[in-house]
Amino acid sequence: MIDTLLRREFPFASLKLLASARSAGTVIDVRGESIPVLEATPEAFEGVDIALFSAGGDVSLRLAPEAVKRGALVIDNTSAYRMAPEVPLVVPEVNAHEIFNHHGIIANPNCSTIQMMVALYPIYQVYGIRRIVVSTYQAASGAGQRAIEELKQTAAAILTGESPTASVLPVSKLEKHYPLAFNVLPQIDVFEANGYTKEEMKMVNETHKILADSRIQVTPTAVRVPVVYGHSEAVYVETEKPFVLEDVKNLLANSPGLILQDDPANQIYPQPLQAAGEFPVFVGRVRKDLFVENGLSLWVVADNILKGAALNAVQIAEIWVRQEGVL
Repeated sequence: MIDTLLRREFPFASLKLLASARSAGTVIDVRGESIPVLEATPEAFEGVDIALFSAGGDVSLRLAPEAVKRGALVIDNTSAYRMAPEVPLVVPEVNAHEIFNHHGIIANPNCSTIQMMVALYPIYQVYGIRRIVVSTYQAASGAGQRAIEELKQTAAAILTGESPTASVLPVSKLEKHYPLAFNVLPQIDVFEANGYTKEEMKMVNETHKILADSRIQVTPTAVRVPVVYGHSEAVYVETEKPFVLEDVKNLLANSPGLILQDDPANQIYPQPLQAAGEFPVFVGRVRKDLFVENGLSLWVVADNILKGAALNAVQIAEIWVRQEGVL
């Protein structure tokens, strides 16, 4: 988050860093200035204009209203407020106008939903979308630092002939975990009664809210893969109107926040290793369905920590500040 603020040259006058009591007292270097981390208490939000939250849903539920009481605009990276009717759920390339309908809190969508929306919104605008079938290939970083460390440890264990032990993934109601190294886990978050995981249902519900269109049929499968940074998605859509494939490619190539990497003859297509650390959403393997008249397939890749989290939040803040006449 801090790195993104600096890379985007966000015009903050001062930066206040808040965390749990355990982290209070840590000193972070920001542009050569040593800034101490303070404990996140209600009083700590006094004088704060914009509060970027990313410390878990429970913390957001407890402290976001306190920040709002003290005059801050809260941009929340957790799932705590995403489906609250009075809270805008914003992807700036899609529904930036919703930023100004807030009541103190703006929610950042799920990382997988964000990159899919950036890729599909241009298509939705021109051709309409009847159906989305999406399979995600999500990086370990989406589950936090412990998942990254466990991926590295279990990979090293397997490479040296040892038996890997896992204690992080998948997140489950059961005390049962599997190594991610050299493996693929078709579970992200807990299963719900309908057989879909909580992560998958986020993609359904958030897509409907962001596009303000609950008619779209969304069928997701969320999968964790042994990649550190960068989520990939195989996305299939059925459009309402017919399309010409080259027109779709031109549309994607000229849409905000997107980079088209689609040159199969030269094996050019998006990859998480190349997308890591980059701001845009990358799209490629754009092709027409062989059997369904209005069927279209895409491969979508983005850095889940940047566009899927920190960057999206900072972009929201930029638009709000620009409206206020500061940026």
